[in-house]
Amino acid sequence: MTQSKFKEKYSINSLVIGKDETTFTSAKEIEASLKAKIDAHPVAKYIATFDNFEHTSNVNGEIHDEINSAIALIFCFGKAIPTPKMLAIRPRTFGICELENSFSIDFMDAPADDLTNIMITWAKELKNK
Repeated sequence: MTQSKFKEKYSINSLVIGKDETTFTSAKEIEASLKAKIDAHPVAKYIATFDNFEHTSNVNGEIHDEINSAIALIFCFGKAIPTPKMLAIRPRTFGICELENSFSIDFMDAPADDLTNIMITWAKELKNK
């Protein structure tokens, strides 16, 4: 797991999993596994799955040559709205990209460290032990 700043302001967590490091064979399988974790969580709520690859293809957009699939799994951990500004940083998204020999799982930090740690754990669990 690595952490970086995207565009010098967004804190992104990234995990690249070689296809030889996991039993998953597609981005859809990874999406289903993460969705099951969301569904099982006492507070998290699944919102939607967005096929970003399909959308970008349909609008004749640019897709990096190495990307074979790109899915955004959208969900929310929110159980309080302490300020209207909270809505600007919700919901959460797992970006799931399938490349030729690996999968890339990327997500922004949540407002609460414990929630970021849950997402890190869920991502790491996609790898074989």
